[in-house]
Amino acid sequence: MNYPVIYIMGVSGSGKTTIGKLLAQKTGYPFYDADDFHSIENKKKMNAGIPLTDDDRWPWLNSMHNFVVEEIQTHPVILVCSALKQCYREKLSELI
Repeated sequence: MNYPVIYIMGVSGSGKTTIGKLLAQKTGYPFYDADDFHSIENKKKMNAGIPLTDDDRWPWLNSMHNFVVEEIQTHPVILVCSALKQCYREKLSELI
């Protein structure tokens, strides 16, 4: 049995984290922020103001996808993410 996963997506500063945390409080579902899944290299680039490429993002997306697929085996998940490209959203939705 797979438990539900709720993705909250949007641009930076749109309130994703606020909404995700409020929803987690109401539902009791665990809350995760996609930024926590970035590699150290990606975090260094972002802190330096260097935009991430698709090559930078695919390992990040795969890491989140694998995490969610495993977690929903035992409990629901709320994940906030700025995966704005359609191909990113499709990756996160695979096998769910």
